Amino acid sequence: MSDDPLFIVLVVAVLAVAVVLVLGLGGFAGGGAFNKKNSNRLMRYRLIAQFIAVILIVIFVWLRGGPA
Repeated sequence: MSDDPLFIVLVVAVLAVAVVLVLGLGGFAGGGAFNKKNSNRLMRYRLIAQFIAVILIVIFVWLRGGPA
C-alpha cells in the first residue's frame, strides 16, 4: 500500500492538516500579536486542508473497494 501514489498523497494531506493545526494551537497558546493577526487565517487553512484530506480518504476507500 505504501507504494500507491494516492496513498502517498493522502498521507501528505493528513500531515498538512496536522502541521496547520499545530501552528494554530501554538499561536493560540502564545497569544499576542501573532495570534491576533493569523488565528482566523490558520483556521481557514486547516478547514480547507481537512476537507481535501477527507475527500482523498473517501476516494481512496472507494477506489479500493470499500471497507473490508
